[in-house]
Amino acid sequence: MKKNIGKMVALYPMPVVVVGTFVENKPNWMLVAHTGIIGHDRMMISSASPHYTNKGISTGCMITLNIIDKPLLPKADKAGSVSGSKEDKSGLFSWNKGEYGAPLITDSKLSMECKVVDIYESEGFHNYILQPVAVYAEDSILNDKGKIDYERLSPVLFDMPNYEYLETGKVIGKCLSFIGKEV
Repeated sequence: MKKNIGKMVALYPMPVVVVGTFVENKPNWMLVAHTGIIGHDRMMISSASPHYTNKGISTGCMITLNIIDKPLLPKADKAGSVSGSKEDKSGLFSWNKGEYGAPLITDSKLSMECKVVDIYESEGFHNYILQPVAVYAEDSILNDKGKIDYERLSPVLFDMPNYEYLETGKVIGKCLSFIGKEV
């Protein structure tokens, strides 16, 4: 029998990304774990309204989502624990500009340069709808067909209810291959 454990969002864990944008002409980094997909051509990130980085996201039109793996986690965790209004985070990561001008974390094995196409507010949050315009991937995480191998990438996930980071696991099968089978 299932037990009612209360009213909550129970879709965790979610991938951890570091958002890169420019604020006052300097790169700024913010850790975000409220991410989502809207269709096949749009993504969303959600950020608490008072975050300093929102200034850069709202005024610029291009940002990056940099996927975090275990080696990048210490810096990413710091990006999420310190406000850019109190500490300059521009030197936290080595970076370069993407083709559309947004700051890319050099050591992130997978980065997406995105155009902000819509912003809507919910109670206490700014929600940004993003359209990817360029995806940058290291060869080491691509399979023989040139597609991203998430087992090789091993992105970090965040579990909000327990406030924990998780590593992704192994592939357990292909989609649509379990019909009529037991696991």
